[in-house]
Amino acid sequence: MTELINSIPPDIKFALQFFHPVLMWTLLAISFYALYLGIQIRRTRKAEGEKKKELIQGKFNLKHFQVGSIVLLLMVAGSIGGMAVTYINNGKLFVGPHLLAGLGMTSLIAGSASLSPLMQKGSTWARYTHIGLNVIIMGLFSWQALTGVQIVQRILAPTP
Repeated sequence: MTELINSIPPDIKFALQFFHPVLMWTLLAISFYALYLGIQIRRTRKAEGEKKKELIQGKFNLKHFQVGSIVLLLMVAGSIGGMAVTYINNGKLFVGPHLLAGLGMTSLIAGSASLSPLMQKGSTWARYTHIGLNVIIMGLFSWQALTGVQIVQRILAPTP
């Protein structure tokens, strides 16, 4: 394995370090869009009459499910990719708040997504648990974005 890692040209190793941050910032934006769609679903559920008919035409539930599936995929792949690139470039993972929060987020999003079948059957507790987990994820994700910028700054800082 070490031989394979050492065979990667230094320029490629350096460039790989920026794939995870770019992916995660993109994913954060997509996650906010998923949040918007979730809010629209809630508005649709509470609306009445013509307003409800109008909101139903937006198909927010289908869009939220599709975007949420993409968020799940990218978060899991991005987490694994970030750890892989860190290992490739440093020969180890740095166990600290950024890594631990990222692993926590990945676990929470799997739990949140697993509630989809129950929500589709009308389970109120599953819906509220899904919302609660996603609020926690978005809070952690926002903090992750800031700590990730600090990590990128350290990567770009000239070494003495």
